[in-house]
Amino acid sequence: MEHPVEFFVALESQVWDALVRGDADRELLASDFVGVYPSGFEDRAGHAEQLVDGPTVASYAIAEARVVRVSGAAALVCYRAEFRRLRDGLPGDDETMYISSLWTDSDGRWSNLFSQDTPAGHGPLRVSHPAR
Repeated sequence: MEHPVEFFVALESQVWDALVRGDADRELLASDFVGVYPSGFEDRAGHAEQLVDGPTVASYAIAEARVVRVSGAAALVCYRAEFRRLRDGLPGDDETMYISSLWTDSDGRWSNLFSQDTPAGHGPLRVSHPAR
Protein backbone atom coordinates (compact mmCIF):
# COMPACT_ATOMS: atom_id res chain seq x y z
CA MET A 1 0.00 0.00 0.00
CA GLU A 2 1.36 3.41 -0.94
CA HIS A 3 1.16 5.97 1.81
CA PRO A 4 -0.20 9.44 0.98
CA VAL A 5 1.97 12.55 1.22
CA GLU A 6 0.32 13.35 4.59
CA PHE A 7 1.82 10.18 6.06
CA PHE A 8 5.34 11.38 5.26
CA VAL A 9 4.62 14.96 6.36
CA ALA A 10 3.60 13.47 9.72
CA LEU A 11 6.95 11.62 9.92
CA GLU A 12 8.86 14.82 9.08
CA SER A 13 6.75 16.69 11.65
CA GLN A 14 7.92 14.26 14.32
CA VAL A 15 11.52 15.29 13.59
CA TRP A 16 10.60 19.00 13.71
CA ASP A 17 8.56 18.50 16.90
CA ALA A 18 11.64 16.98 18.55
CA LEU A 19 13.62 20.12 17.63
CA VAL A 20 10.88 22.29 19.18
CA ARG A 21 10.71 20.18 22.37
CA GLY A 22 14.47 19.65 22.60
CA ASP A 23 14.05 15.87 22.62
CA ALA A 24 16.52 13.58 20.93
CA ASP A 25 14.92 12.12 17.81
CA ARG A 26 17.31 9.19 17.44
CA GLU A 27 14.51 6.63 17.11
CA LEU A 28 13.34 8.36 13.92
CA LEU A 29 16.76 8.17 12.28
CA ALA A 30 18.31 5.08 10.75
CA SER A 31 21.49 3.88 12.44
CA ASP A 32 23.43 4.82 9.29
CA PHE A 33 21.66 8.17 8.83
CA VAL A 34 23.47 10.86 6.82
CA GLY A 35 22.49 14.52 6.94
CA VAL A 36 23.83 17.03 4.43
CA TYR A 37 23.54 20.55 5.78
CA PRO A 38 24.97 23.98 4.96
CA SER A 39 27.43 23.31 7.82
CA GLY A 40 28.52 19.90 6.46
CA PHE A 41 27.77 16.23 7.03
CA GLU A 42 26.17 14.78 10.18
CA ASP A 43 25.52 11.25 11.30
CA ARG A 44 22.74 10.19 13.67
CA ALA A 45 24.76 11.04 16.80
CA GLY A 46 25.69 14.46 15.44
CA HIS A 47 22.09 15.22 14.55
CA ALA A 48 20.89 14.33 18.05
CA GLU A 49 23.79 16.21 19.68
CA GLN A 50 22.35 19.55 18.58
CA LEU A 51 19.62 19.05 21.18
CA VAL A 52 21.94 18.54 24.14
CA ASP A 53 21.21 22.09 25.37
CA GLY A 54 17.47 21.90 24.65
CA PRO A 55 15.21 23.10 21.84
CA THR A 56 16.73 24.60 18.70
CA VAL A 57 13.54 25.63 16.89
CA ALA A 58 10.75 27.90 18.16
CA SER A 59 8.19 27.11 15.44
CA TYR A 60 7.92 25.60 11.96
CA ALA A 61 5.59 24.99 9.04
CA ILE A 62 5.89 22.45 6.23
CA ALA A 63 4.65 23.51 2.78
CA GLU A 64 4.69 22.29 -0.83
CA ALA A 65 5.30 18.68 0.22
CA ARG A 66 5.68 16.06 -2.44
CA VAL A 67 6.76 12.43 -2.43
CA VAL A 68 8.91 10.58 -4.95
CA ARG A 69 8.36 6.82 -4.64
CA VAL A 70 11.76 5.18 -4.79
CA SER A 71 10.43 1.67 -4.11
CA GLY A 72 7.72 0.01 -2.05
CA ALA A 73 9.97 0.43 1.00
CA ALA A 74 11.49 3.85 0.30
CA ALA A 75 10.18 7.34 -0.38
CA LEU A 76 11.89 10.68 -0.93
CA VAL A 77 9.97 13.51 0.74
CA CYS A 78 10.68 17.02 -0.56
CA TYR A 79 9.22 20.20 0.92
CA ARG A 80 9.72 23.80 1.94
CA ALA A 81 10.20 24.40 5.67
CA GLU A 82 9.56 27.82 7.15
CA PHE A 83 10.85 28.04 10.69
CA ARG A 84 12.24 30.20 13.42
CA ARG A 85 15.40 29.04 15.21
CA LEU A 86 16.02 29.58 18.88
CA ARG A 87 19.18 31.53 19.62
CA ASP A 88 20.20 31.82 23.26
CA GLY A 89 16.67 30.74 24.18
CA LEU A 90 15.06 33.52 22.12
CA PRO A 91 13.33 33.20 18.74
CA GLY A 92 15.51 34.41 15.88
CA ASP A 93 14.60 35.51 12.38
CA ASP A 94 12.34 33.53 10.08
CA GLU A 95 14.23 31.11 7.84
CA THR A 96 13.26 29.01 4.84
CA MET A 97 14.89 25.78 3.69
CA TYR A 98 14.10 23.26 1.02
CA ILE A 99 14.44 19.79 2.46
CA SER A 100 14.70 16.32 0.93
CA SER A 101 14.46 13.32 3.23
CA LEU A 102 14.72 9.66 2.29
CA TRP A 103 12.50 7.47 4.47
CA THR A 104 12.81 3.68 4.42
CA ASP A 105 10.47 1.00 5.73
CA SER A 106 11.92 -1.98 7.56
CA ASP A 107 9.29 -4.42 8.82
CA GLY A 108 6.66 -1.69 9.20
CA ARG A 109 8.98 0.81 10.92
CA TRP A 110 9.81 3.92 8.90
CA SER A 111 13.12 5.65 9.55
CA ASN A 112 14.94 8.59 8.01
CA LEU A 113 18.06 7.39 6.20
CA PHE A 114 19.12 10.63 4.50
CA SER A 115 18.24 14.30 4.72
CA GLN A 116 19.53 17.35 2.88
CA ASP A 117 18.70 20.96 3.81
CA THR A 118 19.16 23.71 1.24
CA PRO A 119 18.69 27.33 2.35
CA ALA A 120 16.20 29.18 0.16
CA GLY A 121 17.86 31.66 -2.14
CA HIS A 122 16.58 34.94 -3.41
CA GLY A 123 15.47 35.49 -6.97
CA PRO A 124 15.01 32.95 -9.75
CA LEU A 125 16.80 29.64 -9.62
CA ARG A 126 19.23 29.25 -12.47
CA VAL A 127 20.78 25.89 -13.08
CA SER A 128 23.21 25.35 -15.91
CA HIS A 129 24.08 21.89 -17.09
CA PRO A 130 27.46 21.16 -18.69
CA ALA A 131 27.39 20.10 -22.31
CA ARG A 132 27.35 16.37 -22.69
